[in-house]
Amino acid sequence: RTLQDRMCVMLVACEQAQFFGNLAKLIKAKKVLELGVYTGYNSLNMALAIPDDGKVIACDINLEYANIGIPYWREAGMEHKIDLRIKPATETLDELLEAGEAESFDFAFIDADKLNYGIYYEKCLQLIRKGGIIAVDNVLWSGSVLNPRNDADTLSIVKLNEKIYRDSRVNMSMLTIGDGVTLVFKL
Repeated sequence: RTLQDRMCVMLVACEQAQFFGNLAKLIKAKKVLELGVYTGYNSLNMALAIPDDGKVIACDINLEYANIGIPYWREAGMEHKIDLRIKPATETLDELLEAGEAESFDFAFIDADKLNYGIYYEKCLQLIRKGGIIAVDNVLWSGSVLNPRNDADTLSIVKLNEKIYRDSRVNMSMLTIGDGVTLVFKL
């Protein structure tokens, strides 16, 4: 169903989703943050990768798209693991921090509006435990990060790429799968 949608380019690459699921299993993740759900493919993928008592906090602003995936979450028996929050991700992240959830998440996937990537990164870094992973999608931005135009999305991604590269709080690896993904390992 997702591939029939005009916005299907927002779908996470299947090789990325598979890789994230394997990483989640490798680090024995129980709590996952997903910023940018679209139709819920990766939310389901992460729910399948974590134990039955695990939780995926899935953040998006568009319930219409998320509603495409919800029946599949139910069919897979994973709906109880996915906590869908329809509001700006910054609000959900702030609520989690205010509720004392700092350093309690194992894995985060950032794939929402590019202008807030820097804010999402900093808040996720507070929420992720030491040894946890943050995956940042679209870090190559179809190659435009090499010759940044003067558009806000590209400049935001370039700024975050440079910040992560210099960030002494983490180790990182930038991979060329999908539209580029940076894996950030919290020290």
